Amino acid sequence: MSKASSALDFMRRSHTVGVRESSNEGQWAPNTDVFLTEEGMVIRVELAGMRREDLELTVEGQRLVICGHRSDGCRNGKCNFLIMEINYGPFETTVDLPPGYDLSRARASYQNGFLRIDVPEQSRPTPKSVSISISEE
Repeated sequence: MSKASSALDFMRRSHTVGVRESSNEGQWAPNTDVFLTEEGMVIRVELAGMRREDLELTVEGQRLVICGHRSDGCRNGKCNFLIMEINYGPFETTVDLPPGYDLSRARASYQNGFLRIDVPEQSRPTPKSVSISISEE
C-alpha cells in the first residue's frame, strides 16, 4: 500500500470536526482540504473574511486543532436576510494526522481567505504540545 493511500485511509477514519459552544451565535465548520506533496502534508482551510488574529492553531501530539471566530455585524437585529449562506461565529476543526508527519515543524500562512498549514515528514521525535504562528504572505 502506498504512503498516500495509507494516509488517506487514516484521514478518512480520523478527521473530526467539532464546534465550540456559543449561546448567541451559530456554529460552523470551515471547508478543509488535506493533500500530500513531495515535502509532506498540506492542510488548507477556507476562512474568507477572517483576520489571522482571529485564528488559533494548537498541536497536541499528532492532532492539529484550528479554531477561531468570524464576526458578523449584521445578525444583531439590524438586517432582514433574504438569503443567508455565509457562516459566522465560533468554529473549531480538529485534524488527526497519521504517524510520519512532524507538526512541531509545521508552517502556517494566511492569504486571500485561505489558511495553509504545511506539515513536513517526520525526521525526529515530536514534542507533546506546540503552538504554530500564522504568517501573512
